[in-house]
Amino acid sequence: MRIILCGFGVVGQSLVKLFNSRSEDLYAKYGLKPRVVGVFDSKGSAIDSSGLDLEKLVETKKKFGTIKNYSITKNNWSGLDIIKNLEAEVLIETTASNYKDAEPGMTHITTAMKRGMHIISVNKGPLALAFPSLLELAKYNQVMLKFSGTVGGGTPILDYAKESLRGERIISFAGILNGTTNYILTNMANGLSFESALKDAKDKGYVEADESLDLDGLDAAAKLVILANWIMGMKVTMPDIKCTGIRKVTNDDIKKAAMKKCAIKLIASCNKTLEVSPKEVSIDDPLCVNGTLNAIAFTSEHSGTQTIIGKGAGGMETASSILRDLLDIRQETSRI
Repeated sequence: MRIILCGFGVVGQSLVKLFNSRSEDLYAKYGLKPRVVGVFDSKGSAIDSSGLDLEKLVETKKKFGTIKNYSITKNNWSGLDIIKNLEAEVLIETTASNYKDAEPGMTHITTAMKRGMHIISVNKGPLALAFPSLLELAKYNQVMLKFSGTVGGGTPILDYAKESLRGERIISFAGILNGTTNYILTNMANGLSFESALKDAKDKGYVEADESLDLDGLDAAAKLVILANWIMGMKVTMPDIKCTGIRKVTNDDIKKAAMKKCAIKLIASCNKTLEVSPKEVSIDDPLCVNGTLNAIAFTSEHSGTQTIIGKGAGGMETASSILRDLLDIRQETSRI
């Protein structure tokens, strides 16, 4: 299976390492032989239609900070050039999420779809701003659009709701969908000020380069859009979400909540309305997880409420979700 990889940051490099370490196992168990034919990062690209050397890719990135030095004859192709000119079955989109216009991910995805490539995206921007139209475009071009890594990282939240609760009607859900804000609020509950908790989260590398994505609830809102569309069959985008972040949460608020045996958590909920806001959650509620964990509770018509808890992010965790999607595509295409 020929693959074009958009972006070569933590997730892209983790994925390539995963391909490398599991190559024999993937072929023996699933008949999957991933062949990465084109990769690009913000400074350059590497292409080889017969398949790039994965170890060399990682070493080049580590040594030079870019993959453009992969071969002596540096090519000047942009990411879009690669998508337009290379033959591949799958495009994996891992560039940074952008909630203003979703670029460059949006153009990467739509161009690849029009060329008949299946898409795996962990970039939430295009899905948050244009989920319904991207699904339609995928259907029109008879390609698959997979995105299990956009919500919950390595925790299969989307698969759980869609597959494990199949036949049930989910009537509402609520959850902690952003590990960074959960980490900050957990530290504030342990006595740190907002500023100290934020600094600690930054020092540990948990905070996005644009901190407003975490602190103002935009990341959680994007995940809420994806969940509402995919699981509830809604046709919504980011502007439909009522969104409040955690910047105004004080230590006094947290102490008052603790007196009621509650903790303050940034909750994304889909009931009659779609909302992201800090809320008091009982410490006995399974949803009340600490640190960087994510948790989501699905309430269905007959099965009651079920909560799924797991890691929300991390390079290898997200790479494992991409591999799950890739195996799904392999299985679906082998049936055709």
